Amino acid sequence: MNAAARFAEIDRLKSHLDSLRPLPEHTVRTLHEQQVLEWTYHSNAIEGNTLTLKETKVVLEGITIGGKPLREHFEVINHKEAIDYVEAIVQNQEALSEWQIKSIHHLVLKNIDDRNAGQYRQENVVIAGAEHVPPDYLNVPDAMERLMAWYSGSSALHPVECAARLHVDFVGIHPFVDGNGRTSRLLMNFELMRRGFLPVIIPVEQRLAYYDALDTAHTQGDYSLFIELVASLEQATLERYLRIVQGNMDTSR
Repeated sequence: MNAAARFAEIDRLKSHLDSLRPLPEHTVRTLHEQQVLEWTYHSNAIEGNTLTLKETKVVLEGITIGGKPLREHFEVINHKEAIDYVEAIVQNQEALSEWQIKSIHHLVLKNIDDRNAGQYRQENVVIAGAEHVPPDYLNVPDAMERLMAWYSGSSALHPVECAARLHVDFVGIHPFVDGNGRTSRLLMNFELMRRGFLPVIIPVEQRLAYYDALDTAHTQGDYSLFIELVASLEQATLERYLRIVQGNMDTSR
């Protein structure tokens, strides 16, 4: 499916979902809990967290898993708090700023690396397994300023394309020592939710395709693979959401 057809189908599904509002309260709450769990599990698993989906659920409920590192527990708790924060920004219709990005990152890394949480890196880094080399740390503030300038003028793009490009360009700058991947996925979903779409979850099973699409965008300037990945996930998420919502509405009649 080409990008224009994909975006048209996504817009159709979104309109259909919007036409059903207000959605059943219990259904929305259940779907949201599942979404937060899956988003937290997959985003952390992509970065090497070894907690299973069930273990992640247990940690979110406040229980410690024996034999698992404390860091992995904090990664789960922090990610949930970062989602809450992103949702609050969306709810309050606040504009995205560098301060907000640093705040999201601070939540991602707190109690794990407090020295670097919310701070742009002061050293050069390489991305393991990627051809792309992020800019020198001295150029990070300027690169972030340019990213925010681009973002503020990006409203003509389809929201899915804008969200995908924001993710690609942010992670290409790699402004923080650690936690860039999780932060980039939170920013991508901030943009989707801000524009009325559902957040997308990159499954850990698609990690290789995800990294390949990112590297293609960074080294060749070709965003199409990454945009298609995000768009196909958005479409699948909307279809799943609609199936559940309509099923529940039918049974409650």
